[in-house]
Amino acid sequence: MISPSTFQVALPNEAATANLMTDLALLIGPGDVITLSGELGAGKTAAARAMIRYLADDDALEVPSPTFTLVQSYDLPSFALVHADLYRIGDPSELDEIGLAPLPEATVALIEWPERAQDALGGDRIDIAFDHCPELGPNARSAAIAGYGRAAHLVERLKALRQFLADAGFADARRRRMAGDASIRSYARLMRDDGAFILMNSPKRPDGPAIYDGKSYSAAVHLAEDVKPFVAIANGLRAHGFSAPAIHHADLEAGFLITEDFGSAAMVEGEPPQPIPERYEAATELLAMLHREPLPDRLPLVADVDYVIPAFDTEAMLVEVGLMAEWYLPDRGAPLSEALLTEFAGMWRDLLQTAWATAKTWVLRDFHSPNLIWLGARSGLARVGIIDFQDAVIGPAAYDLVSLLQDARIDVPEALELALLTRYIKARREACDAFDPASFAALYALMSAQRNTRLLGTFARLNRRDGKPQYLRHQPRIWTYLIRSLAHPALSPVRAWYGAHVPPP
Repeated sequence: MISPSTFQVALPNEAATANLMTDLALLIGPGDVITLSGELGAGKTAAARAMIRYLADDDALEVPSPTFTLVQSYDLPSFALVHADLYRIGDPSELDEIGLAPLPEATVALIEWPERAQDALGGDRIDIAFDHCPELGPNARSAAIAGYGRAAHLVERLKALRQFLADAGFADARRRRMAGDASIRSYARLMRDDGAFILMNSPKRPDGPAIYDGKSYSAAVHLAEDVKPFVAIANGLRAHGFSAPAIHHADLEAGFLITEDFGSAAMVEGEPPQPIPERYEAATELLAMLHREPLPDRLPLVADVDYVIPAFDTEAMLVEVGLMAEWYLPDRGAPLSEALLTEFAGMWRDLLQTAWATAKTWVLRDFHSPNLIWLGARSGLARVGIIDFQDAVIGPAAYDLVSLLQDARIDVPEALELALLTRYIKARREACDAFDPASFAALYALMSAQRNTRLLGTFARLNRRDGKPQYLRHQPRIWTYLIRSLAHPALSPVRAWYGAHVPPP
């Protein structure tokens, strides 16, 4: 039996209550159960409304009390949520009639008056008990937060987050939801009189099963398992003159950061989004500048402690392409036999060893439009703000150029891709006479095939394992990029093998 985790907070006004609920909203996910208890008028519905509006990113969203409807459902950007009021429940057996027995899967449950059906709500939940606190003011409340079962760690993390914000001077800052990504990280915009800042919640990555030669997937492919790589790489990029967010406050062990806010000016425009050529040109030139000089594989983190950037070697890249065989091909009804799996791995091992033999540089890994912010007030290459690089590795230079010019989430016209690839090659030639355009073009095609093979598998996994079907809509685009790269003569064996064994999305 896991002991409950508890703490108490004073809430002098509605803004403080809203901040408590939005801080909790940053940490929760599908399947979590939050119960709100307290007497009539204690502020349960106001607290629920604050959380739902934050998650919807809509301060004006109508969030009625479910006293009469009993259950209100919300399809929010991050996950589905049900808001229930059990005050009029006479017996726990009635939960079945209103769709709460069992609780909906892959949904956050936010439940008022849980005492009406306590035993039916499961042992893994967070309870927030509100009470009047007249000594602090007529609208003041107190809240006792308790985490039971597997939810105890969330309450510990909530307590740590609120202490971090208080120590950094952001306890009273207004929170605004920010879109997340495919990782376990989450973000909020913090707003004070002196400007806006970004709060990053980056819990330590769970290890996962050791199925890749005794390593989890994240360890095998060198994904960041805590927030330390982000801090080290951010400082390293800024030291070389590039625009990465300044780190204002950090708790490296807990995984909380408060960073510079670059705003939201995008690299794309229109609907559907299309690249803004001028901005993509600047991003291409940034990569050419980054790649033209040797870069260290060791960066200072804190006093007397360095961060060593891992190598994106053959074994790591081979595990990545293996996601196609693990997830994409079974989804398409074309699982590989043992013999074909051996062929697949052998073909890719030979190709990736060739890639690993080329010159190495920093590979930021996800250098594409969602992770780039246009900083128009700055000059030169500093206009491209880079916000996602914690998974950086040492590897082939072409990888990040593929990430940019074959953006997995938007269509990059082939003519623009070729123009920008030519622009990059010209910049590299001007900086170094020994740079070989033909060899780089072959490497670009190979890294495209590797990355897009991995993405087909990654997005299939996000759908099946993580319940994120929205990523499947990108698979046809990825397939187009893949077929484009396989046209290179150096990849003719892969083109023939895929033609025989890999069906399109």
